Amino acid sequence: MQTEIIIAGFGGQGILFAGQLIAYAAMDAGKNVTWIPSYGPEMRGGTANCTVIVADEEIGAPTVRNPKAAMVFNLPSFDKYEPLVASGGVLIVNKSLVDRSFDRDDLAVVMVPAIEIAESLGEKKLINMVMLGALLERLPVLSIEEIEKTLAKHLPERHKHLLPLNSKALTEGAVFARKALAEVA
Repeated sequence: MQTEIIIAGFGGQGILFAGQLIAYAAMDAGKNVTWIPSYGPEMRGGTANCTVIVADEEIGAPTVRNPKAAMVFNLPSFDKYEPLVASGGVLIVNKSLVDRSFDRDDLAVVMVPAIEIAESLGEKKLINMVMLGALLERLPVLSIEEIEKTLAKHLPERHKHLLPLNSKALTEGAVFARKALAEVA
């Protein structure tokens, strides 16, 4: 089993960190992983994306053409990656910054008001954790518990006080995705 994920948005939205977190959690779970970041020269506000492949077997190539899933944080990323997600795949969209509907009916799409959810938790920087929670609810490649363990293990000591808030953001994203699925059914 191999799962390809693309995470894309603006620099400063936690795109690369979310990808690293998936990669570390998968490694901690004994899986094979690749993580490839790509970003513009700007510190914040430029483009940023990464690809993560999680597999039970050896990964043949780290390139991804049609990922099983994409988490897109802004409109340019939505426009670029929506057509590329494999049929039957998962598309998690930051509805806070994407002002149009999706065009495809062959994907499981969750439009998450990630900024509003993060702000309700008291920290706008948690949008990546909200989005990741929604992704894991729809694409169970890893559990939220595995991500939480990895956060506790790999988060720098100076940020350990944020662990409960990160866990809450993951849970809120998953709850939102679960409710969105129930509304569609």
